[in-house]
Amino acid sequence: MDFPRTLRELRTRRHLSQLDLALRAGTTQRHLSFIESARSVPGRNMVVRLAESLELPLRERNELLLAAGYAPAYPESSLDDPALAPVRTAIEHILRGHLPYPALVVDQGGDLIAANTAFDLITEGAAAELVGPGTNIYRLALHPDGLAPRIRNLAEWARHILARLGHLEELRAELTGYVPELERSAGLLGFAVPLRLQSSYGELSLMTTVTTFATAVDVTLAELKLEAFLPADPATAEALTAAARPMASAASGQTPGNM
Repeated sequence: MDFPRTLRELRTRRHLSQLDLALRAGTTQRHLSFIESARSVPGRNMVVRLAESLELPLRERNELLLAAGYAPAYPESSLDDPALAPVRTAIEHILRGHLPYPALVVDQGGDLIAANTAFDLITEGAAAELVGPGTNIYRLALHPDGLAPRIRNLAEWARHILARLGHLEELRAELTGYVPELERSAGLLGFAVPLRLQSSYGELSLMTTVTTFATAVDVTLAELKLEAFLPADPATAEALTAAARPMASAASGQTPGNM
């Protein structure tokens, strides 16, 4: 990475002038101009302030520091690290607490870290190699052997999934090949794009929410996303509650996922 050029591109991509970024980072426009033209070498603290002011993800902040010739500032721990034990406990509580509705935790690439027992209703019928910790939930959603045959509004849902994969070009190209040219559904979509999924308990209409650890200073933790499914109508709420009863009995005493 060419640090001056990279910094200039990051600033431009965020539609910030040199003066805007300089004010955010607590420096002068002249100093920032010298940095971007390679006439001045920024100190480590200045690079950190610039990365924070650009609101870069922690991984990209480390990359910017490396480009400037400095060691990364943010650690990248394994989820098995004892230091992250409170995080694992918190995730398990959140997954259990969301029952009887499905919820899961994924990393930056969409690989499954953990899920609660209600997620089994989402994945029923999918090929075994597409399901479980370490598999990719975006591939699961759009693969012909995954959820795709059961998704009633595949065109809208596929566009929703593919729009989230701008940073994963290879995966996006693969999944685009699985999705036929489908026309959008006629009429108003409503306030959010639901997942309309056929299941053994009838058709489910689900909304999704995504939660992150907003104050994380560890790369691994910052990249985790907890995706929760919520019923979009009373019939789905009743179906999920009914499905949870046998699942709860079968999973009694077990911890969710593979944390």
